[in-house]
Amino acid sequence: MLDFERKTLNFIKRHGLLNRGDLVLAAVSGGPDSMAMLDFLLKRQGIFDINLAVVHVDHMLRGKESAQDLEYVKAYCKQNGLELKASSIDIKKKMEMGNKGMQETAREYRYRFFETVMKELGADKLAVAQHADDQMETILMRLTRGSSGKSRAGIQSTRRFGNGELIRPLLGVTKKEIEGYCAFHQLKPRIDPSNEKPAYTRNRFRMDVLPVLKRENQQVHEHFQRFSEELLEDEAYLEMLAEREIKAVTDFEKGKIRLDIRSFLQMPLPLQRRGIHLILSYLYKKNITHVTAWHAGLIGKLLQGENPSGKLNLPLGLNVIRSYGHCVFTFEETKLAQDYEYEISAGQEILLPNGGTVRMENTSGAFAGGDEDFILLKAQDLNLPLIVRTRRPGDRIMAKGLEGTKKLKDLFIDEKIPRFQRDSWPVITDQRNQILWVPGLKKSLYDVGPQGHGRYILYYRTSGGQQSQ
Repeated sequence: MLDFERKTLNFIKRHGLLNRGDLVLAAVSGGPDSMAMLDFLLKRQGIFDINLAVVHVDHMLRGKESAQDLEYVKAYCKQNGLELKASSIDIKKKMEMGNKGMQETAREYRYRFFETVMKELGADKLAVAQHADDQMETILMRLTRGSSGKSRAGIQSTRRFGNGELIRPLLGVTKKEIEGYCAFHQLKPRIDPSNEKPAYTRNRFRMDVLPVLKRENQQVHEHFQRFSEELLEDEAYLEMLAEREIKAVTDFEKGKIRLDIRSFLQMPLPLQRRGIHLILSYLYKKNITHVTAWHAGLIGKLLQGENPSGKLNLPLGLNVIRSYGHCVFTFEETKLAQDYEYEISAGQEILLPNGGTVRMENTSGAFAGGDEDFILLKAQDLNLPLIVRTRRPGDRIMAKGLEGTKKLKDLFIDEKIPRFQRDSWPVITDQRNQILWVPGLKKSLYDVGPQGHGRYILYYRTSGGQQSQ
């Protein structure tokens, strides 16, 4: 038994890639990799108890050579009694329509056709011929360009695809072993000369980097595959933990994700990184190829930095906006948020983003106010420390002189407060979220008045230093 056969058989069994009764659709270009895979599966249909069909796409990029690739695959399938589904797609024309690169366009339309055929035939598996050298190239390329998370693991042996699974049975064998199999069985596969062009990044890794690594260790591909599998296992476990933690510190608001920064920063750093990745994966609908570890690092710095406000513009129009205690992730066009939240205790003074100040002090007995707006409160009425924050949907106050409660939204309207000021106007609450005071507008029933006997007094002064009205 050739090394190719032994290793591929063991890889398929170890990863459970094939089940008895599977209809396997083999994606075959006519090149050495896919022909070795197809021939290997064909010779072992009985051992695996599977049915086999073939799918081929002519990208129409190499003129007669592309057409000859199709004829070669047709001849092999006819000789061996295999059903073939083939399509010719003008990729150059599709590139112009979609304004995308050639390889990206070719892959998109190729896999679109594969999925259509899988559905038509009711196939369980789509087998593609990526191998151990492809795995090394992919991992090196992704590390070089700064990928993060499980994308660093490169190519997975299996994943969901269409109405079934995509499998890669050749990840355990090298290009040299594939070529050895083709020579031994006299397959005489087609050769695509574009695979030798240094214009493509993958080709440069294949021709310049991999030979150096293989000279150091002929089994280096096995170490890369083990790295890939272990990293995927580790990432799956850490992502499970991160998903649980991130759900507790985020809210979804009309298509936005709102993150509580203080709670987020209490998470372990590895879970913070993966939490950011989960948010981005959700917002980009799991297609985050445009986002690198560098982008995730910028988000981490924004959340951990001392500057209470900031904004990042990520690919495809995603805005990441920090405003004091919260960070919003949204694709909507928006100005820098004005919301904030502070805790305040006796003896403290807070400078607000709108330029005003709130100060809290202890007092004893009656109090006659000065030239600042103030409120006097009893200790037994409060759950400390107090909170100075911006308004929230549904906020209501039990205001003096009114029966029941009043919406803050209506209060701002009644007092004719301009819209642009409402979102930054201070609201004072206790830890129960009971609104005690909207400085300059309304005091709650908890205010004991200037002649009352309270324990705490709060002052508010506007940015101009004058008493608020």
